[in-house]
Amino acid sequence: MRHVIFGGDGFVGRHLAPKLLADGEEVVVADVANSHLPHYRDVRHVHCDVTDPASIAALGLKPDDMVYNLSAKMLSPIQVRARRHDFFFPVNYHGTENIMLAMDKAGAANLVHFTTDMIYGHTVVHPMTEEHPVAPLGEYGLSKLKTEELAAIWRERGMNIALFRPRLIIGPGRLGILEKLFKLIDWNLPVPMIGSGKNPYQFISVFDCADAARLAWKAGVPNEAYNLGSLNPPPVRKLLGDLIRHAGSRSLLLPTPGWAVKRTLDLFDLMNMPIMDPEQYLIADEVCVLDVSKGKRELGWVPQYRDEDMLNAAYSEYRAGKDGHAVAAHQIAAE
Repeated sequence: MRHVIFGGDGFVGRHLAPKLLADGEEVVVADVANSHLPHYRDVRHVHCDVTDPASIAALGLKPDDMVYNLSAKMLSPIQVRARRHDFFFPVNYHGTENIMLAMDKAGAANLVHFTTDMIYGHTVVHPMTEEHPVAPLGEYGLSKLKTEELAAIWRERGMNIALFRPRLIIGPGRLGILEKLFKLIDWNLPVPMIGSGKNPYQFISVFDCADAARLAWKAGVPNEAYNLGSLNPPPVRKLLGDLIRHAGSRSLLLPTPGWAVKRTLDLFDLMNMPIMDPEQYLIADEVCVLDVSKGKRELGWVPQYRDEDMLNAAYSEYRAGKDGHAVAAHQIAAE
């Protein structure tokens, strides 16, 4: 079987491709970028812009292709309010629509598609199962929710579409929003928390995400949605405290009144000087923990990496980059 990975040069794709190659599968990486990674010697790499239907058509999708859509615009870098829709929707929504239309035209019926836990918005009940109400707090989550609505339409027309909703993905090669945190710790400055820090914070490893995508294919691409997150996430206070000790820093954790910080960040956002995206800070002191048991029951998927280890490894990668050293590929760093 041929596996076509849209966004295959991105964060999850560069770890999924080697797994499929190890299974003896044919892999096509379709992306606007080419990082010339070692495993690309064994795959076909095709320049493809998902916002351009002609670019997707040039791939020549086949009826028996297994398709993965990992292409996306993320919350980093932060965008000002007026630009968010035009930043997220062309790739996240219209790109997904173009892929589904091209699959339909080719007669390809199997798709694994990544969305986000940010479709849920504020926590209503926890832990959050896949049946949690959806009410995204911004354009990023909305763009992803709209792709799930597209998936529902195409499922009715005969497609098999497995959806994954990950928490913040951590892994080697991308620090994203964590870099600001690491700088504070490096400079021994206070690390402010939104709220008391008693609520847990949950990551998900890029390796676990790649495993989930592969297992969805192995399971026959169920027409279901699956949460992706770590097991037993620790409180923010413990997570950051362990990181500070790991770094050998003198930084102190600074609890803050969550409501006051959020209103301040709202003001900066209104002034087109965003410090964080509202989709990040509005839920920062809530108990946002995904229930991932459905993936275990239906796919045999169990996350292997702990939040503490992921965050410490991300800092080690950041520090190694500052010191001019490389880190091992198995180390973990965030999107």
